Amino acid sequence: MSDIVFDPTDMEAMVQQLEELRARHRDLDAAIEQLKSEGGDDIRIMGLKREKLRLKDRIAWLSAKVTPDIIA
Repeated sequence: MSDIVFDPTDMEAMVQQLEELRARHRDLDAAIEQLKSEGGDDIRIMGLKREKLRLKDRIAWLSAKVTPDIIA
């Protein structure tokens, strides 16, 4: 998560970055499914899954920063 720059004053940029991360996550999902259906290299699939998990963590972290805390 060190490559995510957290600037609370630039909410628009953070939201855009969040959307880019989500799009990359979807792309990785499609690539993994395609490799699986083609009988692709298991090591390559594992690497893509790890990258997908890292993106998921970044998405969760950035979402928490963008979404305001609501006390119920």
